[in-house]
Amino acid sequence: MHRLAGIELGGTKTVVVLGQAGRIDERVEFATRDPETTLEEALEVLSGWQGTRALDALGIASFGPIRLEPRATDFGCMLATPKPGWSGAEVRAPFAKELGCPVGLDTDVNGAALGEYRHGAGKGCSSLVYVTIGTGIGGGVLVEGHPVHGSLHPELGHLRLRRARGDGFAGACRFHGDCVEGLLSGPALAARLGCHPGEVPAHDPRWEVIAQDLAELLVHLLLTLAPQRIIVGGGVTHRQRHLLARAIDHVPHLLGGYLEDATPAVLAQRIVLPTLGDDAGPTGALEIAARALAQRPGHAV
Repeated sequence: MHRLAGIELGGTKTVVVLGQAGRIDERVEFATRDPETTLEEALEVLSGWQGTRALDALGIASFGPIRLEPRATDFGCMLATPKPGWSGAEVRAPFAKELGCPVGLDTDVNGAALGEYRHGAGKGCSSLVYVTIGTGIGGGVLVEGHPVHGSLHPELGHLRLRRARGDGFAGACRFHGDCVEGLLSGPALAARLGCHPGEVPAHDPRWEVIAQDLAELLVHLLLTLAPQRIIVGGGVTHRQRHLLARAIDHVPHLLGGYLEDATPAVLAQRIVLPTLGDDAGPTGALEIAARALAQRPGHAV
């Protein structure tokens, strides 16, 4: 069996795992700090594992925006990001240089999407969207099982939404104010609720406007990408599990009868929480590693 490693490089936490496709054998977690410290710590973990037995491939699932085009001169480098000190950081190169094995790279949300597609809530689907609602908001898109890349990668968190009537919250995104991230991310919710969103009880009426905002995003995704499944993960929906159900209840009204089969019962099967939980990203990183190995001539996974 191939010995695979994965890194889920998040804005807050980094997870390094060892295992095989669909199976995590070892895991190390630590806070994401500055690029040099964080990447060196990850490399130290990987080098320790490689000292026992060579790694066949590494998959990196990173926060972004990050350059994914292999032909680009800045391939594997972080682009302009609000994360202090990370703009321009070389994420892939240090591992490719030191480990001497194939190194695959994708976004953290595409990684989570791959994990759920192969081993979780997306099994049996050919197309899906994974949305994470946490410190920021990201979206991973898979079509026929392959992550969508273009000039960059999908940035669903910066879509603009139709606002709920009477909602005067200005938004918290430093770029766009009231985009999806500016309305629904953890910091945005803390700003509009006046406290950590995990502390607000489910019966608080302020969740209703937030649910409408999330429903607007779901409608955008249903109409533009027509996914077979939308998986909504991240810390916000994990702590406030009622929020997704409330949002789904708003979707048929927002669609206005356009999608006749979009009943609450159907949508509840099509728009779901992740089944892998915190393992979605690390499992996806191992999938990225497996795909990088499979692309190497003479190898198969």
